[in-house]
Amino acid sequence: MRLLMLGGTEFAGRAVVEAALGRGWEVTVFHRGRHEAPQGARTLLGDRTAVDGLAALDEDPGEWDVVVDTWSAAPRAVRDAARLLRGRAGRYVYVSSCSVYDWAPPAGYTERAPVVEGASADAGPTDYARDKLGGELAAVDAFGADRSLLVRAGLILGPYENVGRLPWWLDRTARGGPVLAPGPRDLPLQYVDVRDLAEWILGAAQRELSGPYNLMSPQGHTTMGGLLEACAEVTGGAAELRWTAPEVILEAGIEPWTQLPVWVPPGSDLHDALHSADVSRAVAAGLRCRPVAETVADTWAWLREIGGTAPRRPDRTGKGLDPEVEAKVLEATGGV
Repeated sequence: MRLLMLGGTEFAGRAVVEAALGRGWEVTVFHRGRHEAPQGARTLLGDRTAVDGLAALDEDPGEWDVVVDTWSAAPRAVRDAARLLRGRAGRYVYVSSCSVYDWAPPAGYTERAPVVEGASADAGPTDYARDKLGGELAAVDAFGADRSLLVRAGLILGPYENVGRLPWWLDRTARGGPVLAPGPRDLPLQYVDVRDLAEWILGAAQRELSGPYNLMSPQGHTTMGGLLEACAEVTGGAAELRWTAPEVILEAGIEPWTQLPVWVPPGSDLHDALHSADVSRAVAAGLRCRPVAETVADTWAWLREIGGTAPRRPDRTGKGLDPEVEAKVLEATGGV
């Protein structure tokens, strides 16, 4: 198989490239040159936001079985690339997001749930949900419904994470001491390891799948307890997890998802939207999810390998709880 990866030097794109190389595929990576592409991939340089930014791709004589695109900004960048490549590639895989669903999708929502309004393949940058849906529309417009695959990912964790969720929890548990652990301990979580995402994408491309797929682990693949206990164990066991009731956390003004990454309170619209999707279609199409302990251990090994500080995307908000705020809540409650 011949893969063209648009991006491919960070997080999800990098995982796709490494998985494809591991399968013996021929891989071309089109990127801006800010980071090195994985060894073994052929490189084309260009900036999709610049005038003539696709020139290297346009002038290259290559043809590919599949294109994978993770673009998250102006949909017109997906439009331009897809139109350029529709006669030179067999299939276009666009890594989208479950954020494209009209807020807030109910627990158990499928790929048929209503999507946000106002998205366009021709748009400049708007907001994340419409940017992603606009990217979907651009891919389908250029390649048709039968040659486009829309991967509506949820929470993505694993090595190379540049968003700051799992790395923050690993750094926090590594510091040790009492840790504000947002409860309940058995709160079900739904996410996908970036490497499982990559392997599913490549398998789906080989099988010529098309259409939208919710792509994350089955509901309750792990729990908040499973995640944080794995973090505490792999970082040395110096952290003391103090499970704290959701209402205590919310009353303290702590923001779910951002200040306490991954966690959202049970029974909320956020939890239904982020941790309760129906993924039976993806599972039936081959999705396999590794244990949470493996994701946590491999992410910690990667963090230590790069010196302990994870890269951060400039277009994503900061994650994590101020130590003083955490200490005040713990002092007031003692944990529960």
